[in-house]
Amino acid sequence: MAYCSLSSFVSSRSSTPTASLPPAASRPSNSRSLPKSFLGLRSPTKGFSPCSIRSASSVRSSSRRFAAKASLEGDWPLVGNKSPDFEAEAVFDQEFINVKLSDYLGKKYVILFFYPLDFTFVCPTEITAFSDRYAEFEKLNTEILGVSIDSVFSHLAWVQTDRKAGGLGDLKYPLISDVTKSISKSYRVLIPDQGIALRGLFIIDKEGVIQHSTINNLAIGRSVDETLRTLQALQYVQENPDEVCPAGWKPGEKSMKPDPKLSKEYFAAI
Repeated sequence: MAYCSLSSFVSSRSSTPTASLPPAASRPSNSRSLPKSFLGLRSPTKGFSPCSIRSASSVRSSSRRFAAKASLEGDWPLVGNKSPDFEAEAVFDQEFINVKLSDYLGKKYVILFFYPLDFTFVCPTEITAFSDRYAEFEKLNTEILGVSIDSVFSHLAWVQTDRKAGGLGDLKYPLISDVTKSISKSYRVLIPDQGIALRGLFIIDKEGVIQHSTINNLAIGRSVDETLRTLQALQYVQENPDEVCPAGWKPGEKSMKPDPKLSKEYFAAI
């Protein structure tokens, strides 16, 4: 399906259940060009003001874990703070279900990722890639949740569309409907003037704290390999709070002590 104007596309989908739409292959094409923002050309948004972060020395003095805890005052960053909770409808196993983020608290890690719209281009490559690798995340006690501003009816129609026709087929994790855009807004990935989300991805630990985030512009897909590697590094340092993981660290490789003298053991070994 050729990409039409995002504003008209979103408004039409919001007013009409999309489960009744004809299959993607039979829908009429639209010759209008992609919006500039979809090609990564959107003008930069206003940045957030600096936040208060404890120094590394104060963190080490209060705990052996080398991690910053952000202030909750002002425009605080999401990383290092509790993840915004939400409850929403989702599609899983071709059924409508209810998903509440806090239900995973104390039980599982969560990969929460946002994508712009159903029935587009880069999105299905990411969504199916995470589904195909789901077993690897499951072994790490991690759930995957996908989110867009589409309705559950649109999600269902896309899941019921074959991959060879640009669909998703059956997925091994839920697709959440954020039609109110409240979830996208709370995770600061919403593009207000277009009403869709950037490609934001968040790794949330079992305590509900956001430990990692990445946000790509609309035209740039994400890496399942890097998400998995980052999750493994996170779990390692949480199990070994007196160690840190250097660049590109993978399980089985040498870690580092966050200490001026002890860190030399790592540098001497590489």
